[in-house]
Amino acid sequence: MARLIFLGCVAYLAVGLGQLVLGTIMEPMVDAYGVKYGDGGQLVMNQFFGGMFGVLLTPWLIGRLGKKTLLLSVFTIVVVAEAVYAMQPSWGVMLTVAPFAGLGLGMIEAIVGSIIIGSAIEGKANVAMSRVEVFFGVGALLMPFAGAWLIANGHWESAFIVVGALMAITLALWVGLWPSIVDAPHAEALPESYGDKAILPKRSVVVGVLALGSLFFMMYVGFEMSFVHYLPSLLVNDNGLSDSTASLSLSVYWGAMVVGRLVSGHAADRWGGGAYLFVTCTATAVIFVLFGGMHTTWATFALTLLAGLAMSGMFSVALVFTNHVVPGVTERTTSLLMASGGVGGALLPKLTGWFMDENGTVATWWLFAVFAIVMLAVAVALMTSGRALRRASVPSVASVAS
Repeated sequence: MARLIFLGCVAYLAVGLGQLVLGTIMEPMVDAYGVKYGDGGQLVMNQFFGGMFGVLLTPWLIGRLGKKTLLLSVFTIVVVAEAVYAMQPSWGVMLTVAPFAGLGLGMIEAIVGSIIIGSAIEGKANVAMSRVEVFFGVGALLMPFAGAWLIANGHWESAFIVVGALMAITLALWVGLWPSIVDAPHAEALPESYGDKAILPKRSVVVGVLALGSLFFMMYVGFEMSFVHYLPSLLVNDNGLSDSTASLSLSVYWGAMVVGRLVSGHAADRWGGGAYLFVTCTATAVIFVLFGGMHTTWATFALTLLAGLAMSGMFSVALVFTNHVVPGVTERTTSLLMASGGVGGALLPKLTGWFMDENGTVATWWLFAVFAIVMLAVAVALMTSGRALRRASVPSVASVAS
């Protein structure tokens, strides 16, 4: 298990770099290609649509190719895609390559995440996933520093080389250190049972929970990707910062993410996944309402730090929470939730780019506040439905006796 966690951490580090690279260099890239923010949002959308289709295909492809062949193949796809990005091809080629980059990044995250949840010792899935998610945050933290240095030196396109190189190293590590635990069959946790008879809830209740879980992931990933992709541009336009300085704001966010993820798994285990999501989503909604009315540079950086802490554990905790509420189908549930995140990651940054072009930066801050409030509402509905599903899974005393 230790080897798997190590390799998972390295993989999520590379994915963190890959998911953030477009946002880090968005400002100089848009200028270099002579396109608008909405066009930059289209590039992000194409990449996330690729990720969405990739994670939807993951369970089927695992059944056809096996985990090892599939995972090593998608590592290779990302290496090639990042190399093409770095060549600065035409904008049309960039838009064409983006879905392949997204497909690889999304499938890596889905495969590794489902393996870790399925392999984790009972009751330790939150901690295991939060450890791996820490390294996603580290990758996202390092990317703005590397991007700022490259932008300042006039080589923003080399950020893609950094991502491709780390992905190639990660591929080599997985080839050389492939953990045998991945190939071992894992007994999926089943709903609570009495004797030999599992108590299964109504299908409609399960579908409702999965639908709400999917909506939560769509809102969370779309909201987060919108924020991190446009935060530097908002600081450039609102506060007059340089491109390289503004890109460092992402390091504040991801630095807070790393710190938060060090404790989020333990906090979720102590409070319960549903309570954790309620508290952190409420805090996030308050923070982004404050963003709408506070636009000084220091206030923006301070609120960005708080947002990173509040949002740090949402992804992994919501993933584990939904898998535990609907047990027995880890690969399918994980793929569905990550695919939903891909939908949000594709659509909301596109919407945000268009909204920013049409309404300006001040209105965009309020759009983020709306996203946060909607996400809180969905989290409450998910928590309530999860409780209902657990109650539906427990039979009455009379039914047990019969």
